[in-house]
Amino acid sequence: MKTIAIGADDAAYAFRDAIVNYLTQQNITVVDYSSDKRKGANYYPDVAHDVAMAIKQGEHDRGILICGTGIGMSIVANKVPGIRAAQCHDTFSAERARKSNNAQIITLGARVIGAELGKTIIQAWLEAEYEGGGSAAKVERIDYYQNQHARD
Repeated sequence: MKTIAIGADDAAYAFRDAIVNYLTQQNITVVDYSSDKRKGANYYPDVAHDVAMAIKQGEHDRGILICGTGIGMSIVANKVPGIRAAQCHDTFSAERARKSNNAQIITLGARVIGAELGKTIIQAWLEAEYEGGGSAAKVERIDYYQNQHARD
């Protein structure tokens, strides 16, 4: 794995720090796009957009976005064409986000789950790989609709 991009807003700095520490202990390189690391605006939409664009441009293999609920980050990241971000608060969803939907980004809510559960969820997501198979046609259909609306 090349690198993991991570981004958090002010509701999730402590959670982010625990996750960065956890990943670096596994010798995974983490690049932090969090709002406290930025110059200028500190809005979570900017953080989510920057991480999603970096993934789209191939700068990182995957991304982790953390805000209070994980909802806002997911909405913003999914606005970037070609990005599939999945909000996950359990290991099964995290695994399926990757295996069935080829999600490059996982979003988590620091006010919804604790850092220890977050580590477990992220580990399940990192260990999962896209399976294609029966899901491939569905992922292609997601891309089809994305392309349809790109022309609007």
